[in-house]
Amino acid sequence: MKVTKALMPTLRDVPAEAEIVSHQLLVKAGFIRRNAAGIYSYLPLALRVLRKIETIVREEMDRSDAQELLLPIMQPAELWSESGRWDVYGDEMFRLKDRHNRDFCLGPTHEEIITDVVRGEVKSYKQLPMNLYQIQNKYRDERRPRFGLMRGREFIMKDAYSFDRDSAGLDDSYQTMFDTYVKIFDRMGLDYRPVEADSGAIGGDDTHEFMVLAENGEALIAYCSSCSYASNVEITEINDTAKEKLSEKPLLKVATPDKKTIEEVAAHLEVPQDNTLKTLVFDADGEKIVVVIRGDRILNEIKLKRLLKTDFLEKADEESIQNLFNCDPGYISPLGINEITVYADNEVKYMTDAVCGANEEGYHYLHANTDRDFGEMTFSDLREVVEGDLCPKCNEPLIFARGIEVGQVFKLGTKYSESLSAKYLDENGKEQIMVMGCYGIGVSRTMAACVEQNYDDRGIIWPKEIAPYQIVVIPVQTNDELQYTEAEKIYKELLAKGYEVMLDDRKERVGVKFNDADLIGYPLRITVGKKIADGIIEYKERNQSESEQIQPDELYDKIATFFKK
Repeated sequence: MKVTKALMPTLRDVPAEAEIVSHQLLVKAGFIRRNAAGIYSYLPLALRVLRKIETIVREEMDRSDAQELLLPIMQPAELWSESGRWDVYGDEMFRLKDRHNRDFCLGPTHEEIITDVVRGEVKSYKQLPMNLYQIQNKYRDERRPRFGLMRGREFIMKDAYSFDRDSAGLDDSYQTMFDTYVKIFDRMGLDYRPVEADSGAIGGDDTHEFMVLAENGEALIAYCSSCSYASNVEITEINDTAKEKLSEKPLLKVATPDKKTIEEVAAHLEVPQDNTLKTLVFDADGEKIVVVIRGDRILNEIKLKRLLKTDFLEKADEESIQNLFNCDPGYISPLGINEITVYADNEVKYMTDAVCGANEEGYHYLHANTDRDFGEMTFSDLREVVEGDLCPKCNEPLIFARGIEVGQVFKLGTKYSESLSAKYLDENGKEQIMVMGCYGIGVSRTMAACVEQNYDDRGIIWPKEIAPYQIVVIPVQTNDELQYTEAEKIYKELLAKGYEVMLDDRKERVGVKFNDADLIGYPLRITVGKKIADGIIEYKERNQSESEQIQPDELYDKIATFFKK
């Protein structure tokens, strides 16, 4: 391709709405254009990158014996009602009606539709296991679309669904997909971590996210440098480590007028915040519960939801707390609570000299002892992890990093197959429920994540595996016959050898051509200038600061070596 015939509208300035590096560079380098909030057109350069990502995904999925199909974007409400998700999925779902007033949605995900297909076509254990995948647009009405392709309302995704006879079969399918994802992201040249995660709205049991490490990552992950453990901080396990209990002192009620926060109380009583207790009240599935954590800690609501096995959890309003405790929320504690279930973080069980509310306006207690002073409590790991906490596998300190989720694998179990009645006949002719897994890769998000990890102050540095073009050839002076003829010769010879090459044949200053080459991020740049008269051309790798002067007959071996690395 010649630049004069290509649609690659590079910009000199960063667009005002672009907040993060990938958004800025993909717009500036002429890869994408915004049509509406969270909706983008992929221009030719972007489409070439997306197609390469899709090719890698397809090749590895096909090697795993998964089969590709294509499911409808528009899905009937009846299927979502069968699974129970039509009324609970939330405002992110795009809903519409046809001319007959029937309800449909634009697919945010495809568990229902794939289960409907399989229940109609698979009848025997002999047809299982089966893994079906598609590469398809998804639609989610994000409350706040932002960060370009990172959080959009329309995006490209690979989603796969496995169907097995039993849990042991699902374990095998899950591991196969986990290993396949490792191969996919390795081939893309990405620095990533598979991390334990929460399944969220998809549901299911075990799940791992594949996180590309990047400064602008939305997720925070905790990982161990001494072993393989890594997890999203939303679910990072914290070991219940026994701590020495202090000598017991009798409860002492003290006045704390207008001191309602942990910070205010600790300062007023001149005690460290880690020697205080924080008491919270929640509505959980229509019932009030009390949660107690150490004052300097943050409650992890995802862990609490998993403990309660509920999706509905919200903080109780101040009025209902007043009715329960007859005081402001800043003065409450688990003292004397008998009729409400109390949950407490594991750290609380070892506290014997703590500050807690007195359940009386303007007062707190000193020297509270969990064993002595509080009623029945259910202890569990309920707090957010902090950097330096010990690894749950090897007890070495955990390290934090930011990451961008580009893929996730789930064990769904029978969540959808049971509600949608996806059954098969076993060896004895008895009906059994299929056991499912779900496996997604954000294709368009992966492109953006790659940019977040591979750039400098001049532009994108594409890994050669997914670059839109592998090589750009630049004649310094297009009106110099020798320079242009030699550049065109190199261009045609590289094309003949199967390389993806761009010839910058514009009548522009060479500085403009160099700037665009660096901005777009071609892995290799070949420059033909005035030294061609002496048999010299310039060879430069995008990720290197210096160029080399070589003879034209050296070029092809160097290029071949570069792409074999």
